Amino acid sequence: MSIVAYLIYLALAAYAWLIVGRALLSWLRPHPGSALFRVDRLLYRATEPYVGLFRRLLPMARIGGLGIDLSPLVALLVLFVAMQIVVRL
Repeated sequence: MSIVAYLIYLALAAYAWLIVGRALLSWLRPHPGSALFRVDRLLYRATEPYVGLFRRLLPMARIGGLGIDLSPLVALLVLFVAMQIVVRL
């Protein structure tokens, strides 16, 4: 794998971890004013443009009254496919 492809792969992997961190923190609902809340907001701002795209494209990704949003999962799946394409190049 070329160095450029490897760097792209690493960037995609890092972004995937940001999405995972965002999803995990959304379950915790940190108290406003805490350091964890600031991290949550940072992760949200960094990942919302990408994850929000899937939420708009797949309105059925939100599961009824349960408050479960599957758009981060769909976003991760697409990201993992992109990572595999980069590896194959």
